[in-house]
Amino acid sequence: MTAQDILDEIRPLGRDSYKSVILKHGVVEPCFGVKIEDLKKIQKRVKKDYRLALELYDTGIYDAMYLAGLIADDARMTRKDLQRWLAKACMPLASCTVAWVAAGSPHGWTQALEWIDSEKEIVAVAGWATLAGIVSITPDAELNLAELKRLLQRVLKTISKAKNRVRYQMNSFVICVGGYVLPLKELAVEVAEKLGKVTVDMGDTECKVPSAAEYIRKMEARGNLGKKRKTVKC
Repeated sequence: MTAQDILDEIRPLGRDSYKSVILKHGVVEPCFGVKIEDLKKIQKRVKKDYRLALELYDTGIYDAMYLAGLIADDARMTRKDLQRWLAKACMPLASCTVAWVAAGSPHGWTQALEWIDSEKEIVAVAGWATLAGIVSITPDAELNLAELKRLLQRVLKTISKAKNRVRYQMNSFVICVGGYVLPLKELAVEVAEKLGKVTVDMGDTECKVPSAAEYIRKMEARGNLGKKRKTVKC
Protein backbone atom coordinates (compact mmCIF):
# COMPACT_ATOMS: atom_id res chain seq x y z
CA MET A 1 0.00 0.00 0.00
CA THR A 2 1.29 3.44 -0.94
CA ALA A 3 0.50 6.92 0.28
CA GLN A 4 -1.35 7.56 -2.98
CA ASP A 5 -3.51 4.48 -2.42
CA ILE A 6 -4.54 5.85 0.95
CA LEU A 7 -5.21 9.34 -0.41
CA ASP A 8 -7.48 7.82 -3.05
CA GLU A 9 -9.27 5.90 -0.28
CA ILE A 10 -9.82 8.75 2.15
CA ARG A 11 -10.56 11.62 -0.25
CA PRO A 12 -14.19 10.52 -0.80
CA LEU A 13 -14.66 10.20 2.96
CA GLY A 14 -14.23 13.93 3.53
CA ARG A 15 -17.20 15.88 4.85
CA ASP A 16 -17.55 19.66 4.56
CA SER A 17 -19.41 19.85 7.87
CA TYR A 18 -16.56 18.18 9.77
CA LYS A 19 -13.97 20.15 7.83
CA SER A 20 -15.54 23.45 8.86
CA VAL A 21 -15.30 22.40 12.52
CA ILE A 22 -11.63 21.39 12.47
CA LEU A 23 -10.63 24.46 10.46
CA LYS A 24 -11.91 26.53 13.39
CA HIS A 25 -9.53 24.59 15.62
CA GLY A 26 -6.49 25.65 13.62
CA VAL A 27 -6.29 22.98 10.92
CA VAL A 28 -5.06 24.42 7.63
CA GLU A 29 -5.67 23.49 4.00
CA PRO A 30 -5.28 21.19 2.19
CA CYS A 31 -7.75 19.12 4.17
CA PHE A 32 -10.42 16.60 3.11
CA GLY A 33 -12.41 16.66 6.36
CA VAL A 34 -12.17 12.92 7.12
CA LYS A 35 -13.40 11.95 10.57
CA ILE A 36 -10.90 10.37 12.95
CA GLU A 37 -13.06 7.26 13.28
CA ASP A 38 -12.60 6.64 9.55
CA LEU A 39 -8.85 7.16 9.77
CA LYS A 40 -8.70 4.68 12.65
CA LYS A 41 -10.20 1.99 10.46
CA ILE A 42 -7.16 2.31 8.22
CA GLN A 43 -4.89 2.39 11.27
CA LYS A 44 -6.39 -0.91 12.43
CA ARG A 45 -5.62 -2.43 9.05
CA VAL A 46 -2.13 -1.01 8.60
CA LYS A 47 -1.05 -1.04 12.27
CA LYS A 48 2.53 0.37 12.21
CA ASP A 49 4.45 1.36 9.12
CA TYR A 50 7.38 3.73 9.54
CA ARG A 51 8.00 4.40 5.86
CA LEU A 52 4.34 4.80 4.92
CA ALA A 53 3.85 7.21 7.82
CA LEU A 54 6.67 9.41 6.55
CA GLU A 55 5.21 9.39 3.03
CA LEU A 56 1.73 10.26 4.25
CA TYR A 57 2.99 13.13 6.36
CA ASP A 58 4.99 14.51 3.46
CA THR A 59 1.81 14.87 1.36
CA GLY A 60 1.00 17.98 3.40
CA ILE A 61 -2.67 16.98 3.50
CA TYR A 62 -3.98 17.29 7.06
CA ASP A 63 -5.99 14.05 7.09
CA ALA A 64 -3.03 12.06 5.78
CA MET A 65 -0.68 13.75 8.25
CA TYR A 66 -2.98 12.84 11.15
CA LEU A 67 -3.16 9.24 9.94
CA ALA A 68 0.63 9.23 9.67
CA GLY A 69 0.85 9.85 13.39
CA LEU A 70 -1.54 6.99 14.12
CA ILE A 71 0.48 4.43 12.15
CA ALA A 72 3.96 5.79 12.86
CA ASP A 73 6.44 3.37 14.39
CA ASP A 74 7.46 5.74 17.17
CA ALA A 75 10.50 3.69 18.17
CA ARG A 76 12.02 4.18 14.71
CA MET A 77 11.44 7.92 14.51
CA THR A 78 14.68 9.91 14.47
CA ARG A 79 15.18 13.38 15.87
CA LYS A 80 15.43 14.59 12.28
CA ASP A 81 12.05 12.99 11.53
CA LEU A 82 10.43 14.69 14.53
CA GLN A 83 11.93 18.07 13.70
CA ARG A 84 10.80 17.80 10.08
CA TRP A 85 7.28 16.85 11.16
CA LEU A 86 7.05 19.79 13.53
CA ALA A 87 8.32 22.18 10.86
CA LYS A 88 5.40 21.14 8.62
CA ALA A 89 2.74 21.05 11.35
CA CYS A 90 -0.24 23.28 11.97
CA MET A 91 -1.13 23.91 15.61
CA PRO A 92 -3.42 20.86 16.05
CA LEU A 93 -0.80 18.55 14.54
CA ALA A 94 1.94 20.04 16.72
CA SER A 95 -0.04 19.56 19.93
CA CYS A 96 -1.37 16.11 19.04
CA THR A 97 0.24 14.12 16.23
CA VAL A 98 3.82 15.36 16.57
CA ALA A 99 3.70 15.34 20.37
CA TRP A 100 2.17 11.84 20.52
CA VAL A 101 4.81 10.37 18.24
CA ALA A 102 7.61 12.22 20.00
CA ALA A 103 6.40 10.98 23.40
CA GLY A 104 6.66 7.40 22.18
CA SER A 105 10.05 7.85 20.55
CA PRO A 106 13.50 7.40 22.13
CA HIS A 107 14.12 11.13 21.67
CA GLY A 108 10.96 12.55 23.24
CA TRP A 109 12.34 13.77 26.55
CA THR A 110 15.42 15.47 25.13
CA GLN A 111 13.51 16.93 22.21
CA ALA A 112 10.70 18.23 24.41
CA LEU A 113 13.09 20.04 26.75
CA GLU A 114 14.61 21.73 23.71
CA TRP A 115 11.23 22.65 22.24
CA ILE A 116 9.82 24.27 25.39
CA ASP A 117 12.65 26.80 25.32
CA SER A 118 11.62 28.04 21.86
CA GLU A 119 10.20 31.51 21.34
CA LYS A 120 7.97 30.09 18.61
CA GLU A 121 4.53 29.34 20.03
CA ILE A 122 3.93 26.21 17.95
CA VAL A 123 7.30 24.72 18.92
CA ALA A 124 6.82 25.35 22.64
CA VAL A 125 3.31 23.88 22.37
CA ALA A 126 4.75 20.68 20.92
CA GLY A 127 7.32 20.55 23.72
CA TRP A 128 4.87 20.81 26.61
CA ALA A 129 2.43 18.44 24.90
CA THR A 130 5.23 15.91 24.46
CA LEU A 131 6.14 16.14 28.14
CA ALA A 132 2.50 15.60 29.09
CA GLY A 133 2.43 12.53 26.87
CA ILE A 134 5.64 11.13 28.31
CA VAL A 135 4.47 11.26 31.93
CA SER A 136 1.17 9.66 30.90
CA ILE A 137 2.75 6.50 29.47
CA THR A 138 6.11 6.12 31.23
CA PRO A 139 6.46 4.19 34.52
CA ASP A 140 7.27 6.52 37.42
CA ALA A 141 10.51 4.64 38.09
CA GLU A 142 11.76 5.64 34.65
CA LEU A 143 10.91 9.34 34.99
CA ASN A 144 13.25 12.10 36.10
CA LEU A 145 11.20 13.25 39.09
CA ALA A 146 13.61 16.01 40.05
CA GLU A 147 13.35 17.50 36.57
CA LEU A 148 9.56 17.19 36.62
CA LYS A 149 9.47 19.09 39.92
CA ARG A 150 11.54 21.83 38.31
CA LEU A 151 9.20 21.92 35.33
CA LEU A 152 6.14 22.25 37.57
CA GLN A 153 7.75 25.25 39.26
CA ARG A 154 8.65 26.65 35.85
CA VAL A 155 4.99 26.49 34.82
CA LEU A 156 3.97 28.31 37.99
CA LYS A 157 6.52 31.07 37.45
CA THR A 158 6.19 31.59 33.72
CA ILE A 159 2.68 30.63 32.57
CA SER A 160 1.32 34.16 32.93
CA LYS A 161 3.86 35.41 30.37
CA ALA A 162 3.66 32.41 28.05
CA LYS A 163 2.01 32.63 24.66
CA ASN A 164 -1.64 31.73 24.23
CA ARG A 165 -1.60 28.04 23.24
CA VAL A 166 1.51 27.40 25.31
CA ARG A 167 -0.52 28.29 28.43
CA TYR A 168 -3.05 25.61 27.50
CA GLN A 169 -0.36 22.95 27.16
CA MET A 170 1.37 24.01 30.36
CA ASN A 171 -1.92 23.56 32.17
CA SER A 172 -2.34 20.14 30.57
CA PHE A 173 1.17 19.20 31.68
CA VAL A 174 0.29 19.98 35.30
CA ILE A 175 -2.83 17.83 34.97
CA CYS A 176 -0.87 14.92 33.54
CA VAL A 177 1.83 15.06 36.20
CA GLY A 178 -0.80 15.18 38.93
CA GLY A 179 -2.88 12.44 37.38
CA TYR A 180 -0.22 10.00 36.22
CA VAL A 181 2.85 10.52 38.45
CA LEU A 182 1.89 9.44 41.96
CA PRO A 183 5.02 10.74 43.75
CA LEU A 184 4.30 14.24 42.41
CA LYS A 185 0.52 14.31 42.79
CA GLU A 186 0.51 16.58 45.86
CA LEU A 187 3.00 19.02 44.35
CA ALA A 188 1.04 19.12 41.10
CA VAL A 189 -2.20 19.89 42.97
CA GLU A 190 -0.42 22.61 44.95
CA VAL A 191 0.84 24.17 41.72
CA ALA A 192 -2.57 23.78 40.10
CA GLU A 193 -4.30 25.57 42.97
CA LYS A 194 -1.84 28.44 42.77
CA LEU A 195 -2.38 28.68 39.01
CA GLY A 196 -6.12 29.05 39.47
CA LYS A 197 -8.03 29.85 36.31
CA VAL A 198 -5.81 29.74 33.23
CA THR A 199 -7.05 32.02 30.47
CA VAL A 200 -6.56 30.95 26.85
CA ASP A 201 -8.19 32.35 23.72
CA MET A 202 -9.75 29.23 22.17
CA GLY A 203 -11.02 31.10 19.11
CA ASP A 204 -14.42 30.37 17.59
CA THR A 205 -14.76 26.98 19.27
CA GLU A 206 -16.63 25.39 22.17
CA CYS A 207 -13.38 24.32 23.83
CA LYS A 208 -12.68 25.35 27.41
CA VAL A 209 -9.57 25.31 29.57
CA PRO A 210 -10.00 22.77 32.39
CA SER A 211 -9.17 23.62 35.97
CA ALA A 212 -6.04 21.57 36.63
CA ALA A 213 -6.80 21.08 40.33
CA GLU A 214 -10.39 20.00 39.66
CA TYR A 215 -9.33 17.67 36.87
CA ILE A 216 -6.77 15.89 39.05
CA ARG A 217 -9.32 15.50 41.86
CA LYS A 218 -11.83 14.02 39.41
CA MET A 219 -9.22 11.50 38.30
CA GLU A 220 -8.66 10.63 41.95
CA ALA A 221 -12.39 10.24 42.58
CA ARG A 222 -12.61 7.82 39.65
CA GLY A 223 -9.70 5.82 41.00
CA ASN A 224 -7.53 6.62 37.99
CA LEU A 225 -4.57 8.27 39.67
CA GLY A 226 -1.29 6.75 38.58
CA LYS A 227 -2.84 4.46 35.98
CA LYS A 228 -0.61 4.89 32.96
CA ARG A 229 -2.03 4.96 29.47
CA LYS A 230 -0.95 2.41 26.90
CA THR A 231 -0.74 5.16 24.30
CA VAL A 232 -1.46 8.87 24.03
CA LYS A 233 -2.68 8.51 20.46
CA CYS A 234 -6.39 8.97 19.93
